[in-house]
Amino acid sequence: MTWLEDVDQDVALPSYETAGAAGADVRANFPADQRAGVTLEPGMRALIPTGLRVEIPEGYEIQVRPRSGLALKHGITLPNTPGTIDSDYRGPLGIIVMNAGQEAFHIDHGSRIAQLVVAPVVQGQFEMAEDLSETARGSGGFGSTGVR
Repeated sequence: MTWLEDVDQDVALPSYETAGAAGADVRANFPADQRAGVTLEPGMRALIPTGLRVEIPEGYEIQVRPRSGLALKHGITLPNTPGTIDSDYRGPLGIIVMNAGQEAFHIDHGSRIAQLVVAPVVQGQFEMAEDLSETARGSGGFGSTGVR
């Protein structure tokens, strides 16, 4: 990982907070003129800078996911969950954060705002087909398997 210009290098790099954590918490890292952070009113969303750029090995991605505690306690989520950072992307890492809660929520400089999961990628091959094989489910879509 590399730092971008005009970021606070004292803000910690993404880190796993427990030994069994799958996701590394990533922090807000606002430029010098925005160090006071940002307040999200209910329904509002914002692109939160992390001050990072990453180089992901080919065959992997980083998935960006919400932090469950922020989601439960404050309604803070990521509208494109999971977000994907592709292995060939080299630009700044920003996190789209949305307040789906009932109260305004302030994101401070250095706050843990999301989690990053490194995952392998399998690319499929897409082909035209005349028909598909039969299954027990068939074309049953949303809700077709019931609730119990």
